[in-house]
Amino acid sequence: MLRIFPSISCMCSVSSRVIWGGPPGAPPLLRPLPPGPTCVMIAGKKDLIDLPVLDEDELEEQFVRGSGPGGQATNKTGNCVVLKHIPSGTVVKCHQTRSVDINRKRARDIMREKLDVVYKGELSEIIVKKKESELRKQEKRRKANENLERKRLFREALAVDSKPGNDTV
Repeated sequence: MLRIFPSISCMCSVSSRVIWGGPPGAPPLLRPLPPGPTCVMIAGKKDLIDLPVLDEDELEEQFVRGSGPGGQATNKTGNCVVLKHIPSGTVVKCHQTRSVDINRKRARDIMREKLDVVYKGELSEIIVKKKESELRKQEKRRKANENLERKRLFREALAVDSKPGNDTV
């Protein structure tokens, strides 16, 4: 397995018991794993950002009524989460869903991103990614404008050539 994927140094297992160990010459994927700690690989997160860890003792959490569209259902339920990071004074308000649990999780994710920006400043991975995205967007817009200008010049050249009296042979 390590010959095929050199970057993988350990394999993951769901349980320590293997129902079928396979013959001694079986491929590495079918052999039972040795007892002891196993690693867990994270799948699905393409760009894993190194954000600061939140200490629950440094957070102050409140549940308030939300605002915005939704009418009576929004105005009567207290599922909006307000998180305050006491050392930095950063406040985050999250009312993205009707579920308090999901709002609490999302508020903590937003707080981690904001604290990363507060602590690292311009070197924050979030700001760097935003700048890269903005540069890609500007480059795309510039290329689109260049193409539009070329098309306009081409149409003007066709219009000049198609006028009567322009017999250039």
